[in-house]
Amino acid sequence: MNHYPASIKKVIHSLGRLPGIGTKTAERLAMHLLNAPEADVLELARNIDDLKKNVRLCVRCFALSDGDLCRICSNPARDTGMLCVVENQADMVAIEKSGAYTGTYHLLQGLLSPMDNIGPGDIRIKELLEKTASGTVKEIIIATSTSVEGEATASYISERLARYPVTTTRIASGVPVGGELKYVDQVTLKKAMEARHAI
Repeated sequence: MNHYPASIKKVIHSLGRLPGIGTKTAERLAMHLLNAPEADVLELARNIDDLKKNVRLCVRCFALSDGDLCRICSNPARDTGMLCVVENQADMVAIEKSGAYTGTYHLLQGLLSPMDNIGPGDIRIKELLEKTASGTVKEIIIATSTSVEGEATASYISERLARYPVTTTRIASGVPVGGELKYVDQVTLKKAMEARHAI
């Protein structure tokens, strides 16, 4: 890297701090930016600047948004009586891609993890209970992962919601479509057996 001018070294250093970008990749990206049309590089710089200036958390569901309300919370066609509780943005996006859900969301921004000193006050459980107390939500779907932390969080939330007149459900988990039983882990098989239904 010593062979590059200072301006290029700075860009390589900045790119190298991004996750998954090593020195060689950072060098290739820097050289690509150097040789790219100026308009493309300026557009990238503007987009990064806009990202930092404009993206915030939705005031209602805590998803990433360019405004006070995200595109889901501001959509009048969404069923506000259904609230799906997820850990983070990636989980919400996965459910949205399935096309199987038309309600709204609540992002916890984490899971309970006593080993990591993450308790109920560290994630957005208080806000979930406040939404529930408002009386507009009829069903809360808990869609946390089946990890130890996900199950503990689901259990804790379910206990706290028991005093409210709201239906609380948990997403089903089990054998994936097209999956062979011999390759499915024991926890998933246990969940599949527990969530079995009539056919």
